[in-house]
Amino acid sequence: MTTHLGLLILALGVIGQELPSSPHGCTEGSCYPATGNLLIGRAVNLTATSTCGLDGPEDYCIVSHLQEADKCFKCNSQHPYHPYNHRNSHRIENVIYLTDRNGDNTWWQSVNGQEDVSIRLNLEAEFHFTHLIMKFKTFRPAAMIIERSADFGRRWRPYRYFASNCTRTFPGIPANGLQHINDVICEERYSDIEPSTNGEVIYKVLDPAIHVKDPYSLDIQELLRITNLRINFTKLNTLGDDLLDRRTDVLQKYYYAIYELVVRGSCFCYGHASECAPVPGVYTQENSIHGRCVCKHNTEGLNCERCRDFHHDLPWRPAEAENPHTCRECNCNGHSSHCHFDMAVYLATGNVSGGVCDDCQHNTMGRNCETCKPFYFQDPNKDIRDPRVCVACDCDPVGSLEGGVCDSHTDLDMGMIGGQCRCKAHVKGSRCDDCKEGYYGLSQNDPLGCQPCNCDPRGIIMMGAPCDQISGDCSCKRYVTGRYCNQCLPEYWGLSNDLAGCRPCDCDFGGAFNNRCMMENGQCDCRKHLIGRQCSDVQPGYYCAPLDYYKYEAEDATRHSPSDSATVHREHTPSHMVTWTGPGFARVKDGAGLVFTIDNIPYAMEYDIMIRYEPEFLEVTWLHSSWITLEGRARLVCMCLSFSVFLCALCFSRYIQMPRPFCFEPSNRYVVAIRFQRHGVTHRHLTAFILIDSLVLIPKYTELPGFEGNTPEAEQRRDEMIRYMCLDSFMITPMPALAEMCSKLICSISSIIHDGALSCQCDPQGSLSGECDKVGGQCRCKPNVMGRRCDQCAPGTYGFGANGCTACDCHPEGSLSHQCDPGTGHCQCRPGATGRQCSDCQPGQWGFPSCSPCQCNGHADLCDPLTGECRGCRDDTAGHLCERCMDGFFGNPVLGSGEHCRPCPCPGNPGSDHVNGNSCHADHTSNQIICNCRQGYSGPRCDQCAPGFYGNPEQASGQCLPCQCNGNIETQDPGSCDPRTGQCLKCLYHTDGPSCDRCQLGYYGNALAHDCRRCTCVTAGTIQSACSDGQCQCDRQTGSCPCRENVDGHNCDQCAPNHWNYGQDRGCEPCNCDPQHALGSHCNMFTGHCHCRPGFGGKQCTECEQFHWGDPQVWCQECNCHPLGSEITQCDRVTGACECREEAAGKRCDECARGFTGVFPKCVPCHPCFQLWDDAVCQIRRDLEHIQYTVQKILDSDVTPGVGDGRIRELERKLKQVKDLISDQDSDKIHQLIGQSIDDLRDKLLLLFSTDQFEKVKKYYQQSLQAQERCNASVSGPLSPVEQSKETRALTEKLLDASKDKFLRALAAQNRSLSELQQKSHNLNKKVVNGSCPDSRCGGAGCRDDQGNRVCGGEGCNGTVSASVAALNNARNLSDSLNAAKDELQGLQDIAALTQDVKNQAMNALEKAQKKKDHFENNNKKLKDFIKKIKDFLTEEGADPESIEKIAQQVLSIQLPLNRTTLDKMIMEIKDNLVNLTNIEGIVNQTSQHISKAKELLDKAKDANELRQNVLTFKGCLEDVVRLCSTITKKEHSQTNIQKMFSRCYQGLRRQNVFL
Repeated sequence: MTTHLGLLILALGVIGQELPSSPHGCTEGSCYPATGNLLIGRAVNLTATSTCGLDGPEDYCIVSHLQEADKCFKCNSQHPYHPYNHRNSHRIENVIYLTDRNGDNTWWQSVNGQEDVSIRLNLEAEFHFTHLIMKFKTFRPAAMIIERSADFGRRWRPYRYFASNCTRTFPGIPANGLQHINDVICEERYSDIEPSTNGEVIYKVLDPAIHVKDPYSLDIQELLRITNLRINFTKLNTLGDDLLDRRTDVLQKYYYAIYELVVRGSCFCYGHASECAPVPGVYTQENSIHGRCVCKHNTEGLNCERCRDFHHDLPWRPAEAENPHTCRECNCNGHSSHCHFDMAVYLATGNVSGGVCDDCQHNTMGRNCETCKPFYFQDPNKDIRDPRVCVACDCDPVGSLEGGVCDSHTDLDMGMIGGQCRCKAHVKGSRCDDCKEGYYGLSQNDPLGCQPCNCDPRGIIMMGAPCDQISGDCSCKRYVTGRYCNQCLPEYWGLSNDLAGCRPCDCDFGGAFNNRCMMENGQCDCRKHLIGRQCSDVQPGYYCAPLDYYKYEAEDATRHSPSDSATVHREHTPSHMVTWTGPGFARVKDGAGLVFTIDNIPYAMEYDIMIRYEPEFLEVTWLHSSWITLEGRARLVCMCLSFSVFLCALCFSRYIQMPRPFCFEPSNRYVVAIRFQRHGVTHRHLTAFILIDSLVLIPKYTELPGFEGNTPEAEQRRDEMIRYMCLDSFMITPMPALAEMCSKLICSISSIIHDGALSCQCDPQGSLSGECDKVGGQCRCKPNVMGRRCDQCAPGTYGFGANGCTACDCHPEGSLSHQCDPGTGHCQCRPGATGRQCSDCQPGQWGFPSCSPCQCNGHADLCDPLTGECRGCRDDTAGHLCERCMDGFFGNPVLGSGEHCRPCPCPGNPGSDHVNGNSCHADHTSNQIICNCRQGYSGPRCDQCAPGFYGNPEQASGQCLPCQCNGNIETQDPGSCDPRTGQCLKCLYHTDGPSCDRCQLGYYGNALAHDCRRCTCVTAGTIQSACSDGQCQCDRQTGSCPCRENVDGHNCDQCAPNHWNYGQDRGCEPCNCDPQHALGSHCNMFTGHCHCRPGFGGKQCTECEQFHWGDPQVWCQECNCHPLGSEITQCDRVTGACECREEAAGKRCDECARGFTGVFPKCVPCHPCFQLWDDAVCQIRRDLEHIQYTVQKILDSDVTPGVGDGRIRELERKLKQVKDLISDQDSDKIHQLIGQSIDDLRDKLLLLFSTDQFEKVKKYYQQSLQAQERCNASVSGPLSPVEQSKETRALTEKLLDASKDKFLRALAAQNRSLSELQQKSHNLNKKVVNGSCPDSRCGGAGCRDDQGNRVCGGEGCNGTVSASVAALNNARNLSDSLNAAKDELQGLQDIAALTQDVKNQAMNALEKAQKKKDHFENNNKKLKDFIKKIKDFLTEEGADPESIEKIAQQVLSIQLPLNRTTLDKMIMEIKDNLVNLTNIEGIVNQTSQHISKAKELLDKAKDANELRQNVLTFKGCLEDVVRLCSTITKKEHSQTNIQKMFSRCYQGLRRQNVFL
């Protein structure tokens, strides 16, 4: 019975995890077929890898078999099980049912001793698998695995592992319980060795202990989906036979045997079916769970895994609880019956539609067959579903795109019109049969339709029709050519929108080979090393040769004899102008000559020969003769004429030019011989000389291309050479700065002569860089370097090298000249002088130029040439004159003293390894030698160590070393360190150690830097053993203190993170903050309070926050105790109930308590009668609670009070009688027994009614009902006092809330005026009440005349009524006056309006005049701009006569808007109108006065209007007072009302008086 009860409980638990269909079926959500045992009808699909007796009978034994003596049996599974013929067959299909048809148990059994056995179920389709139940005949396996496959056995995944020891059997599988629904874990509860039989293994895919948020999710359905199920048994339970040897008697006891196997599941339909049918070709039987889904939601397939045909507009999805994901029919507009789903289309439409129609008909196409095919368009007058909706296009195939395709439909936003032809790019027309402007030659083979004119817009004249429509020829500008006007004429470039189209090349006539350039960028064809567009710039590192480039220095010329001439070097000084070239001049004697050799002519042409010179004496005139000889193979004489030219000494110019030029040619060697003689003398003078600088060849540039001829360009260049004095600049030295034009022309000349630019070739040692001057090629020389290439030293310098040249600096008194050897720099010295600069005395002397012998006391031979200090003193002497002994010696070495220098004994002699002194001296008083010791030594003989040093100086090779105390001792203290060992004895600055290299205990820092500081440890946080007398020890280097447990900080001044209670002996304690309810794990260091999340409190956030309640492990809620109804704000921390006051009740104390009535918080005690009824109700409640307690006690103990065992036996006996009667089926006896029982009951009832018990019960019951009704009526009935009081209270609160603010404001105002009105109200009351009716003619309150009319006030009375009536009359008079003032104000406002109109008209006229003025100025500006444009055009370089004429015609054709007659007439009218306008300023002034007066009247009107409002208010107030006085005897008007009314009137009267 226990087993059946367990199965029943299991079945109830399993029902909860199955996936039921939605309550709405399949229409609005997912639906699922019914579940059942998947094994039924699938015996053929159930297999096992091991079955006993398949090959023949096998013996097996049952260890726990106690029913019979025989414990071993036979297994023969050669035939299927049969209850009579083959009862010993134990095939796998026996597990489908627990028993056979006779009720006998059947089972499957494996081969004896085989541990690795598998049972596998193969399904024909996908199924939902919910749980598995296995009932074993033998011991349950010690280890097994349940696996699944969802792809028909290709891949397997585990569901669950089972083992008696998971850690040892499956070490990689977690065994700590299920955390998530899809976790793979190992369980141990189904692998115990007990029970020995009927043991069960239950596996649920969806464990009820894990909450499943969405049982219809894809993850859950994937977890349930299987096509195959496999159970792997991996280990037998062997009762301690762990070795499991292969003996037959041992193996026969251990095997796997299963009574029943239940695989519960259902057909897997992805939520799209509620029932399933058999799969075709698969055997079925009754109660089988079929595998083919009867699909809903427009799905199909074995498992409803796809959408039906023509239902692919949405993607197929598994159904969900609230969304069936029904497959939607495709929309093909009636033009197709096939479609497919496209995910890209679905995503592009925003997950709205993904169906794509296939095989569209009726000339349609598109995803929904919504557009027409090419060459068709949609008829806008037909519905899209009409078979004739698409109409053929009418387009010219020659000029239209794609052979005549038109717009398929009309879409104005996209610029589409149904049937409109789409022309080729260069075609136009409704049928695409014409070329566009700028194109020609319509052709079908042309993909663009027409060919473009391709006229370059920069080079054509007309833009509208740039080319001929048939030939395509373009109309070009003046300097443009080519079929397409895209090329410039020769010697032009830069095709642009200019009027002429192209610009001239303007190539440099010398830098370029010709005047042709590239059309794109205007680049000319440059000669070598020339750059720039026009070839007018020199490439870096190159230069243009000047006109005097070919000059030949006279210093380098050949002399007829050495005595005829000499070289005169000139130094460059800032104070003298340089008038020569090269090093200097050649000084030529009278009658002597110079021979120049010329062999570097670059270009064959005529050259002018020029000689540069300077006269040595100004009064002499010289004459020179020249011969030019050409040296060649035959040594031909080119010219043997004598040129006699005068050299003028008094002339300003220092050059002379030959009378006529000479033709020099390249590759020839010329010799020019020149003889110089004085003019007008017949004999030579030996002392007459002339200074010749150089011979210069000046090219005859007028013979060069670009200068010769009569062209305007050549004439302009020749004129510029003369105008800018370009040639004259090269005649004199120094050459003046060249004009920019000269530089350009000279570069052109140089480029022609040298076929390009010349290389700078700056000497890398003598120049600052590789670049030189553009004209002349002069390099940037280093100091004292000269020459064009910076390749030689200047005169007076020497040593050409990387740093330039060095000045000779020859001593003027010791040298013969300022020049020195250019290599060595040696000057030519006078006798007695020596040295490179001739600035030194001979050896053994000093004091140049007054040289004296050296004075060295016989101990040296040489001395310093400047100071006379002796050099190389001998005999152990030293000093300026070798007059003293050197260090280490003593004595008097002065010449004539008779003494010499002897070694000092300190303590050894100099040169030995035992010298500790620097020097010594003889003390004549003591007759001792006193040593001057080296540092670290002391004593008369320096044989002791000084304070601060240690060692053994008394021994040979001994030395004193500084004590290694790191500067932490007093070195002058003899006891600061040991003089032998060097150990430090008196460490300073709180240091310690043999070397004073560490801080003392209680100090830290860098002892080597005198930085030992006292430890700053906090004693409350430092371990006690490290502290004494308030001072603690710390790390001597870092200063870190040894902290107590859980104490942190460099000084142990704070608790470690997440700890508190600083200052305790054991250190800090952990915070232990609740990880869920605290904001973090940290807390207050002193109190330990954690920082809690909202709603939580307590020291560790384990309690609810103050004024909160609940279970902190679940959640905390705010108490919200009503402050008016609760005693304290904190509620019960467990129940949340607030502690209420006597009159309050409810969980929050926000209701009236029982026995109180009203609306909370205004609770008042109920009527005393309530207590009487409440006692009766409470008594009834107590009786009911007692009955409830008695019933609960009966249920708990199963014992009914007053019912004993005898009563139970009597009931059992009677029940047995009833059963016997029923089983005997004796109806007569039954009727008899029933009748007898009825009679017995009737007798008991009569006995009951005969007594008064029933009446009493009935009476008391009626009284109880009546009492309950009265109590309810008094408390909760609709007409009860409580309900009526509640309604009255609600109405009162509503009225109070509505008038609360107004009442409070009025109350505040009344309180302020109450004191000042009290006396007035008292006097008023006295006047009113004390009036005597008979005697007073003014009457009073309650007074009546004879006819019964009231008498109060009158003429001559001074009472309230009289005063009020008088004030009312005054107010009426004032109101009339104000009305009259209002009428007068209206008149003034009319005047002001009229004045404003006049002003507006004047402003309008002024504004129109200003606009006309702006208009005229704007037109005048435009006219000036237009004239300027015409002027610029006329002065532009490319303006041709035709264009000027065209512009002139356009200007002349401009028509003025008015003719001259009309303009003259308008001017006269304006003048007349201006004449008629008189006294303009008076009108404007008068208007301004009217406006000011109108403003003043308006302000007065506003004040009067305010006065009128005050009077009206006062008038109403007085009327109220009169009305009040007339009814003053009524009860509703109290003294307070009179005071309020009077106060209001009084305040109004005060305002009126202030205003008046």
